[in-house]
Amino acid sequence: MRSRYTAFVLENESYLKHTWQAGYRPNTVEFEVGAKWLGLDIKDYVPTGVHEGHETAELEFVARVRVAGRAQRLHERSRFVCEEGQWRYLCAVT
Repeated sequence: MRSRYTAFVLENESYLKHTWQAGYRPNTVEFEVGAKWLGLDIKDYVPTGVHEGHETAELEFVARVRVAGRAQRLHERSRFVCEEGQWRYLCAVT
């Protein structure tokens, strides 16, 4: 998750797409114009088992960003799967 946060800060679309699980990967990643990322806090990490031979986990985080002078918080619980030694983002838990 920390590397994905850094990729958002650097607007590194190719890395973000590489760390997205193929079945969930968008065609493009949109970045907020003028966003200034302020920090990432990992709140929780829970291994959730094995699915189709791959480890799975959920991670809760809060990312802080300033856009157009207004501070915002992105608070999300996300699902990840480990494929070939690489943790890949699946989706937000709803």
